[in-house]
Amino acid sequence: MKTSIDCIPCFVRQTLEAARFLSDYPSVHEGVLREILRCLAGLDLDRPPPFVGQMIHRKLRELTGNPDPYRDARNRHNRLALQLLPELKEIVRTSEDPLKTAALLSITGNVIDLGAHGDLTEDEVRSSIARTFSEPSHIDIEHLRREMEKASSILFLADNAGEIVFDRLLIEQMPIERVIVAVRGGPVINDAVMCDAEAAGLQDLVKLVSNGSDAPGTILDDCSLAFQSCYRNADLVIAKGQGNYETLSNDEKNIFFLFKIKCQTVASHTGFKQGTNVLTPASR
Repeated sequence: MKTSIDCIPCFVRQTLEAARFLSDYPSVHEGVLREILRCLAGLDLDRPPPFVGQMIHRKLRELTGNPDPYRDARNRHNRLALQLLPELKEIVRTSEDPLKTAALLSITGNVIDLGAHGDLTEDEVRSSIARTFSEPSHIDIEHLRREMEKASSILFLADNAGEIVFDRLLIEQMPIERVIVAVRGGPVINDAVMCDAEAAGLQDLVKLVSNGSDAPGTILDDCSLAFQSCYRNADLVIAKGQGNYETLSNDEKNIFFLFKIKCQTVASHTGFKQGTNVLTPASR
């Protein structure tokens, strides 16, 4: 997915929101914003939006001198999600279709996105869970079920910390002996890295890999060669989150995207309304 000019105001918002989250100093806020505005002036709109997100957060880490500025937020969201996990497991266990229920709850976890919602509260996470089954959704679960049955290898691309605990509900409904879960290769916003997957207990269920990149999506040419090989060899890819959609929506791989549509630009690209919970193959 290419970057739209309508993404530019969102990049500016994200820049200021992140700068204020990471520093109390107006000089840092101004310095980051000026630097990003210079970069945006020459932005290649053929690149996906997470390319800009990577640039913004590299600059923030450089200016603040903090290599992992969202670590405390990631830990906090992991703890909250783990507290909720027994209750969520029971919802899945008692449902008529555990796979579909787990998919919907996994999408609910996509609310834990500090790039889109920098001031997210615990109450908002809980209220999002309460709305899971009443929100508009397009869940192509039977197609996914068929593809999972056929696939000899399944690659699950994780999105955010905290959210990755919600993803565990879905992963547990898969043929876990054939599943690999990939996380980001370095800290960016609150995206899940290896320690977050381990906090979710996924190392006891599946093989875990790093994609070798600090982009808030999956920019394949920025990922490690080892991950690129893992991606090529997977029969089925399940890509979680809007950032993974933005970076992989034009790929010809057998991919299912699993996320909440959070902006009008992506809504227009998918054909679904903003706010819709989506589980859909790349071509539909």
